[in-house]
Amino acid sequence: MAADDRERNERAQPGQVLPLPSAPDAIELRHLRAFVAVAEELNFGRAAARLFLSQPALSRQIRTLERLIGSDLLRRSTHRVELTLAGDALLDRARRLLTDLDDAIVSTRSVGGELAERIARAWRPVHDLTNGGAEIHHIRAAMEEFHADLTPPEGTVVRPVNAGGVPALAVSDAAGRSLAVLHLHGGAYVGGSAFGFRPLAGALAVAAGVGVLVPDYRLAPEHPFPAAVDDAVHAYEWLLDTGIPPDRITVSGDSAGGGLALSLLMTLKEQQAPLPAQVLLLCPWVDLTCNLQPAHEPQPFLDPQQQRSFAAAYLGDHQPDDPRVSPLTANLSGLPPMLVQSATGDPLAADAHRLVERACSFGVDTRLEIYPAATHVFQYFWSFLPEAADALDHAGAFISRLSD
Repeated sequence: MAADDRERNERAQPGQVLPLPSAPDAIELRHLRAFVAVAEELNFGRAAARLFLSQPALSRQIRTLERLIGSDLLRRSTHRVELTLAGDALLDRARRLLTDLDDAIVSTRSVGGELAERIARAWRPVHDLTNGGAEIHHIRAAMEEFHADLTPPEGTVVRPVNAGGVPALAVSDAAGRSLAVLHLHGGAYVGGSAFGFRPLAGALAVAAGVGVLVPDYRLAPEHPFPAAVDDAVHAYEWLLDTGIPPDRITVSGDSAGGGLALSLLMTLKEQQAPLPAQVLLLCPWVDLTCNLQPAHEPQPFLDPQQQRSFAAAYLGDHQPDDPRVSPLTANLSGLPPMLVQSATGDPLAADAHRLVERACSFGVDTRLEIYPAATHVFQYFWSFLPEAADALDHAGAFISRLSD
């Protein structure tokens, strides 16, 4: 083989071919849809009617596409419309592109519907019992079964801890990282447990690369306010006693645990005790008057009457507008930075919005992240819901910045 033949052959090998120029960024789907309609109808009037456009608007789209490509795609005359060679080359490819895009959208919507139904099925037993006036032990059992269907990340390490007299679990990744997060679980103050919340705590631990302490704080109605707050304070003080400085601690909470996390902060502030470095709140429930409007078409959660009954069980004889239980009435100045996550379809999304507004009004460094999910505490479903996995990735980055 001659030397220049070998050179040409080498240049033609895969990976050595010069890339074709990219399509102009200004080409839009509407331009391609307009071209395909005219190419198939070979009539501007019929194509315009098919696309619900005026003929002048359709003609402008075709001219724009031709200008962007740099070739005439159609030959027009007073009696007929024909494809040029360039138009004929584009037609099949444009059809495939539009078909593939339409298929992708249909598939995505189908998966989205399946995921929403999967989440609704998971919540349904809890929803049916909580809204059906069931006894508290049945409600607690349903909550535990709900969390039992969720799985901790592979390699999650769990060990029991006596956190200042409060039973708790220390949850970490396989590396067994040291504790840096105090997580207060949800459950409307009447249910939930450290054991049940291993999947969420494990996901946080893996995302942040730190250990998570989950206290089994006392539940209402047997132990109304301030029992849960006292337990949270004792668990936090235990973390400090183990030698973890407050500027390395993140306090987090989901749902009612978010409200409890803020009660902990207000109590520490009142006692002039050292505050944690930052706060992470996942779809927090912070309005115990239960007067906020639900999000549009939320997935089943709690009807307002049942929500008020749980709030009343927790409060006992205490007033719901006390700043220690209602951050929406509290002076939040001096609190550490907060990351608040909520969802478009969370029935308690208004709580998150109003909390962030109030915190910002007191100069607290607060960030609100809204995710396109149609359920309360969507982060529970991190193992199959992309939005939840993304949210926990962000939460992990927020937590881990303390160790940077």
